[in-house]
Amino acid sequence: MIRLALLRHGHTPWNRAGRIQGRSDIALDPEAREGLAALRLPAPWDQADICASPLSRAVETARLVSDRDPQQVQALTEMNWGDWEGQHGADLLAQPGSGYRHIEDWGWDFRPPGGESPADVRARLAPWLAGLQHDMVAVCHIGIMRVILAQAHGWDFDGPAPFRIKRNRLFVLEITQDRLVPWAEPVRLLAREAP
Repeated sequence: MIRLALLRHGHTPWNRAGRIQGRSDIALDPEAREGLAALRLPAPWDQADICASPLSRAVETARLVSDRDPQQVQALTEMNWGDWEGQHGADLLAQPGSGYRHIEDWGWDFRPPGGESPADVRARLAPWLAGLQHDMVAVCHIGIMRVILAQAHGWDFDGPAPFRIKRNRLFVLEITQDRLVPWAEPVRLLAREAP
């Protein structure tokens, strides 16, 4: 059995402004850097392999909480939001005909114009998930986490999600015989001891 712990990257200026980031490479903001530098991975995750999306906000989050350079994994790059990247979801919702929807109304095949659907993301993640050989911490994005957790929980992006993704927590899944089994509760990052 392999265990996979998913960690969302820290805040960026676009997160705080409610802008859709997708694959845009937006760095962590100073407040996020300071907060993450005060946290660390709990045991046994501090000894597990660590990887990250190649986007700088994920790589830097991984370095800050682990004191190691993560392996960069292309499959963990955030969902491509196409024409909607950089825009505000609230503005798109207010535009008749934009096609933008709340996540509870997506389904697996919902696709932003010029972007990826959750089904596309699931397909690109499948070989990486199948190839995991050791316990792994993966620092990534909310879109990636939603797709993996949706599979584990049997959620079809239809109605309220059975999970809530929060920062500074590890969302752990056990991978057994092509199944993803989620832990009931996430694991909090720990405060570093004062020097």
